[in-house]
Amino acid sequence: MRKLVLAISMLALAGSAAFADPVQDRQALMKERGKLAGQLVKVVKGEEDFDASAVLTTLKALQANAERFDAEKLFPAGSDKGDTTAAPKIWEDKAGFNAAEDKLLTNVKAAVASPPADVDALKTQLNTIGGDCGTCHQTYRIKKG
Repeated sequence: MRKLVLAISMLALAGSAAFADPVQDRQALMKERGKLAGQLVKVVKGEEDFDASAVLTTLKALQANAERFDAEKLFPAGSDKGDTTAAPKIWEDKAGFNAAEDKLLTNVKAAVASPPADVDALKTQLNTIGGDCGTCHQTYRIKKG
């Protein structure tokens, strides 16, 4: 009986994942990304002490976040409706949109591969990563208000 209940539960979970809302999924991924970047910004601003281990852990989490980005699943046709700030340019220029995300992932991987030894090095890396985010937001995001 337990095996049957477990099997049914697994099917229900798999079914709900198949019908996940791409708008909510991408918003959750971006909120997580923003929180991680915000942690690094606090260090750069001197609001938190530089701790090389903590910074590397955050950079690795940022890399994992960027690796979970799947434009086809998160931005399928028709997901430009509803409560979203995704700009139509995403669907008009999929190659450019994917290239922007690939650039971010490349730069985050580089930061993880060569972790910053101090705040100045982190600032340089964060400027690069933040520039990637800003470029994408300027091109592929509708500004609220």
